[in-house]
Amino acid sequence: QVQLEESGGGLVQAGGSLRLSCIASGRTFRSYAMDWFRQAPGKEREFVASTTWRLGNSYSANYADSVKGRFTASRDVVKNAVYLQMNSLKPEDTAVYYCAANPEPVRLGSQAYTYWGQGTQVTVSS
Repeated sequence: QVQLEESGGGLVQAGGSLRLSCIASGRTFRSYAMDWFRQAPGKEREFVASTTWRLGNSYSANYADSVKGRFTASRDVVKNAVYLQMNSLKPEDTAVYYCAANPEPVRLGSQAYTYWGQGTQVTVSS
């Protein structure tokens, strides 16, 4: 059974940092796109960051404009994981954060992923 499990969320003051983890199990996700989304109360789920496998066992990362320069996504092939380092957090970053995985890169704007995690809550106080 394939599962994605997020962790690392919590309550932090504005300007602080958190590191989210998403551990995959049930199969290897080495070549999968593993991306991050978030959903704030009353809003639609939105794209945060993507990590896409490249030949040579490297990954490229892309970010939503709202998090560029503050968030960094990374992968660990051995641990079958994707991480999201979040720095300089703002109250508007408050949301449930989800990781998602797909065998192929997903077009920006689409949320047609094969696998989703259950989410982890991030709350940033002002």
